[in-house]
Formats: sequence, C-alpha cells, structure tokens
Amino acid sequence: MTMEEVIQRINALARKAKTEGLSEEELAERDALRQRYIAAVRQNLRAQLDNTYIVTPDGEKKKLQQINRKPSN
Repeated sequence: MTMEEVIQRINALARKAKTEGLSEEELAERDALRQRYIAAVRQNLRAQLDNTYIVTPDGEKKKLQQINRKPSN
C-alpha cells in the first residue's frame, strides 16, 4: 500500500467515523494506518535534516548535529 493509498484510507475511515461510526476492526485499522503515516513523516523529516548544513559567516559548512535530550518528568 502506497502512502497515498494510506492517506486515502485514513480519510475514508474518518468520514465513516463521522457518519456511521467504526467497528472494532476499523478502529484498529485506523490506528495502525495513522501510526504508519506518522512513522513515514518522521522518517522523511529525519532524512531531510540529515542532509541539512549550516553555513557559518566565514563560509564553512557544518552538518547539523543531533541533540539527545532526556525527557523532563
């Protein structure tokens, strides 16, 4: 299933949820499709950031570095 098909199916389930409601199987499918979509968006963003450079005023290119932050409680 392509990402376009995933989006179309998510939208179809959203329309059905508003009009007639969803069965347990459809709720599970919707949740799985949403997680797949979110994972794809995160992967695309990470790939874009991995290929991003900062150019300093002196013309030097520096690759972005990942910052590991601990979640606050």
